[in-house]
Amino acid sequence: MSMTLSVFKESLEDGIPPQGLSPALLALWWGGRSDWPAAHEIVQANEQDPECNWVHAWLHRVEDDVDNARYWYRRAGHAMGHGPVMDEWQTIVIRLLSGSGY
Repeated sequence: MSMTLSVFKESLEDGIPPQGLSPALLALWWGGRSDWPAAHEIVQANEQDPECNWVHAWLHRVEDDVDNARYWYRRAGHAMGHGPVMDEWQTIVIRLLSGSGY
């Protein structure tokens, strides 16, 4: 089965992330389950990855740490989101899934 947004979202209910996710998608998976510490640990371990930096920015936005979020958005080369954080989560998931080879 190909990884689509709906499959990704449904997997959140399983309690175990799908195999083969990139670090950024894995962090988004944990973020989608509201496990900020697990997601943050993954992105911190992968600071050389621009996709992880984007997720890192989003995570700091979730915790309302705007200054830190701005730093990570700049580092990732993305504009800071301004709408609901879960709308941005979905946008990032879609974008990363489209380039993941699934």
